[in-house]
Amino acid sequence: MARYFDVHPDNPAPRTVGQVVSLIDSGGLVAYPTDSLYAFGCRLGNVDGIDRIRRIRHLDSGHHFTLVCRDFSQLGQFVQINNARFRAVRAATPGSYTFILPATKEVPRRLQHPRKRTVGVRIPDHVVAQALLAALGEPLVSSSLLLPGDEEPMTQGWEIKERLDHVVDAVVDSGDCGTVPTTVIDWSDDEPVILRRGAGDPARFE
Repeated sequence: MARYFDVHPDNPAPRTVGQVVSLIDSGGLVAYPTDSLYAFGCRLGNVDGIDRIRRIRHLDSGHHFTLVCRDFSQLGQFVQINNARFRAVRAATPGSYTFILPATKEVPRRLQHPRKRTVGVRIPDHVVAQALLAALGEPLVSSSLLLPGDEEPMTQGWEIKERLDHVVDAVVDSGDCGTVPTTVIDWSDDEPVILRRGAGDPARFE
């Protein structure tokens, strides 16, 4: 049965954040809020957690997982960014964007696209997500919480708890996250390509 954490969206209690991070540190898989949908999250080295996300969402080997980072400095450890990418990505973060970029050696092979050797990265503009990332001290391996067969994502923590009670270890509820996913920009080549138009304004990448 999943633990349920009710967290204030603007002023998350450090003790509660610490309890969630302790669970993540011990190998847990959590559902947590972001500025664009709820997401599944686990530690970078949590092989079982990553496999559980694949099973829950029915993901194939070509799926791009996302490393949700606290800030630009942390993001830069895991992807290769030239000057053009640097300026554009920095200007758009934090925010509701996911960038697909060439991975560095810090990213485990199992998280990289099998052919392109790329990975998704983002920096959320969300108080609770940022509190978790600050306490964890490393990125969260994440994937949007959209279940197979669902046309719309779940927006309420209690609903997520009801449906996923036996497949995740915790649900962090800080209120409605909306139903619009991130805008996804593939910048694995010289020019950015918009793969999905979502919550982030794509105009700057067109």
